Amino acid sequence: MSIKSIVRELKEMKDGIGNISRRGLEGKHWRGRARSHIAPDETPAETDQIEQGRWANLPPELLLDIIRRVEESETSWPARAAVVHCASVCRSWREITKEIVKTPEQCGRLTFPISLKQPGHRESPIQCFIKRDTATSTFLLYYGLVPSEGENDKLLLAARKIRRATCSDFIVSLVSDDFSRASNTYVGKLRQVLDVQLFGNQVHYVSPRLPACNYSIGTITYELNVLRSRGPRRMHCMMHSIPMSSIEEGGTVPTLTSLTETFGGRFPHMSTSKGKESVSDISSPSPSQSPVLTQGSEEPLVLKNKAPRWHEQLQCWCLNFRGRVTVASVKNFQLVAAVESFHNVSSADQERVILQFGKIGKDIFTMDYRYPLSAFQAFAICLSSFDTKPACE
Repeated sequence: MSIKSIVRELKEMKDGIGNISRRGLEGKHWRGRARSHIAPDETPAETDQIEQGRWANLPPELLLDIIRRVEESETSWPARAAVVHCASVCRSWREITKEIVKTPEQCGRLTFPISLKQPGHRESPIQCFIKRDTATSTFLLYYGLVPSEGENDKLLLAARKIRRATCSDFIVSLVSDDFSRASNTYVGKLRQVLDVQLFGNQVHYVSPRLPACNYSIGTITYELNVLRSRGPRRMHCMMHSIPMSSIEEGGTVPTLTSLTETFGGRFPHMSTSKGKESVSDISSPSPSQSPVLTQGSEEPLVLKNKAPRWHEQLQCWCLNFRGRVTVASVKNFQLVAAVESFHNVSSADQERVILQFGKIGKDIFTMDYRYPLSAFQAFAICLSSFDTKPACE
């Protein structure tokens, strides 16, 4: 039996189990109306046995080989959905699938929703694109180089802009039709904060099961530009959840394994520098429940936009996007680490582009990110570029 036929049978079996469960539930309600009695204790065990099915009794060695073959053969979406189907068969399949599937940092592939909160690949950027819908103020992040003709691209994240009296928010969700903060698809938000000399954006991460524990994972600032729209924007991103040591030799980033983790509270405050104001970015019911420490033990990573060069023949500012950006726009940018001389970072790592964003068509933009940023962090930074910058324009 081939791997694809096994996956197809698993999907059919899963649908059959759902029908059995629904019929059993309907029959139970019907019998409840006909006669009044107490259900026996064996019912939960019988239901659990139905849910596990015959595939749960496979030898571990055979199961490991099957899932490994599926994971190695289906490397791109939508075919990679077969890996997700394997994880949804039963508990034993799920545990082995989680053991086999590596993080984006290790393999450079996105599989489960938690991958969107994990750092990108170290060796090469993960390439995505963003579609903007100006009519509904929504932004959709897809996995892939460019939009496909069949429009069957893998949706990673969606955001909707909400204008308020004193600011504007971008609500980020896992789906494109539900932006409620009470939903379990709610991922986080990006909030605009306007200052006289500074246009700032706060990137907030919110744990779905901890709605009262709202804390900042980064702050994006756009400095005053005396040339307005005729000159390039100057932006700085302070990532409170990523230490500067992560880009040094042997450095690592705390990696989420579930959407409800908070890294044990290792999130330093944003330090205050000359010409920039510290932003209040903590929202918690009590200090004991806040995941942000009062004094950060590690220096946070700071990103800055790579300075473009002036092209005399074209009479414009230019950056080398290596073919990923084709339309000139003030929104285009590349981010590199803002490294000081005392940091143990090589020259190659100082010039390495961690995130690049640019326009390729009407309401279509590319987004390429790599370690130590996650897809959610990169998407939030790119969303800040879509908002109006009074200090820059």
